[in-house]
Formats: sequence, C-alpha cells, structure tokens
Amino acid sequence: MAHLLFRLRHVTDEEALEVRQLLDEHGFDVYETQAGFFRLGVDAIWLRNPHQREAAEAALAEYQAERQTRARREHDEAVARGEAPTLWRRLTANPLQVILVLVAVVLIVLVTLLPFIGLVG
Repeated sequence: MAHLLFRLRHVTDEEALEVRQLLDEHGFDVYETQAGFFRLGVDAIWLRNPHQREAAEAALAEYQAERQTRARREHDEAVARGEAPTLWRRLTANPLQVILVLVAVVLIVLVTLLPFIGLVG
C-alpha cells in the first residue's frame, strides 16, 4: 500500500523540485497526485514500496534539517546586512497593502467583540 511521503501544498516550486531530485537520486519508487480542480484530493508525493519507508523518511528528515539550517543562515545574513524584511520595510514598500491588512484586522476584532461590548454597558 502506498504511503504519503511529502505534501506539496504550500511548498515552493524550488523545494518541491529539490525533494523530487532527492527522492530520484536515492532511487525511491514514488508517484505524485494533484488535488484537482475542486481541491478534493491531495497534492503529494507518495511512496509505492513500503519497504523503502524508513529510508525515504530518513532522507527527507535529513534534507529538511539541512534546508532549515540554510534558511536560518540566509536570514541571519540578511539581518546582518540590514536587508531582512521588517514591518517598516513592508510598510514603505507596499503602504496600501499594509494599511488594508491592518484595517481588516481591526474590523474583524470589532465584529468579533461587538456582542460582548454590548453586554458590558
């Protein structure tokens, strides 16, 4: 029976390509599924051979640990150079978008708390 090895939803194309290459290099017998038009399925990479499960999961765990280390290092370097994304940089780059998001958050909070505010008074 096939085993769900790696979900592809919310994964960048770069990471998905790296995972495919990793699994291919190790010779794992995998196939992919798509969620479909109505998103009722699962975007994922599945392992066909259950005997390869431990090795495949170990290879993916090692890859993800390396990717996390690399991402942290890149972020730390961006912070050191002063190029890391901050709220102020996002505000200056996209002021309308940031303001609209903040307005939406305030409106959601108000609509959520409105029944309770009426009970206090």
